[in-house]
Amino acid sequence: MAGGSDAVFEGPTVEVARKLVGATLHRRIPRGEVGEGQWLAGRIVETEAYLPLVDPSCHGYRGPTNRNRALFGRPGFAYVYLIYGIYFCLNVTTEPPGIGAAVLIRALEPLRGVETMRRRRGADVPTDALASGPGNLCRALSIDLACDGLDLRSGDLSIEEQKQLPRDRLAVTPRIGLGVAESWPLRFYDRCSPSISPYRKSSNSRSTIRRASR
Repeated sequence: MAGGSDAVFEGPTVEVARKLVGATLHRRIPRGEVGEGQWLAGRIVETEAYLPLVDPSCHGYRGPTNRNRALFGRPGFAYVYLIYGIYFCLNVTTEPPGIGAAVLIRALEPLRGVETMRRRRGADVPTDALASGPGNLCRALSIDLACDGLDLRSGDLSIEEQKQLPRDRLAVTPRIGLGVAESWPLRFYDRCSPSISPYRKSSNSRSTIRRASR
């Protein structure tokens, strides 16, 4: 299975968030899980940037802890955490070591292993929705705390850089669902993908959405 390269992880956090839209996420299901041993893949269609030092919504804002240790390592590693005691979220670390920042992977467009994703999510879940939303994505691809700290360049969880989206397909909106820094325009997504999260779909007609400048 093809692995990732440094190029997609290089640069400031916002630049990485843009570059990851269109990249391919590969995942081999671990032993004992539904679909064990199978390779799944999806095209990343939505990301969200969490900035270093100045972003109070970033988990690294107050410094390293046991929970966020992976966040302060080298760029291109997985930072996985649990929210609400139920859902896992996959992030890609960014910035030099010692500076906590990351990009949240919010949605994938399924490419490989659709039936296995459906077995993991539910028989009635439409293909477009299998990995739409960070919690659904992790459930569909069996991503949990065991993935925290993995190098995303190779192995059973990796990201492969692809040709970047045309400029007019990459859109940006403010972040949502946060208690602080909610209005910062740090969500990026492929406006043509049917797998963007429900908020994105409902927001396509809103005037706050614009093309992401490069």
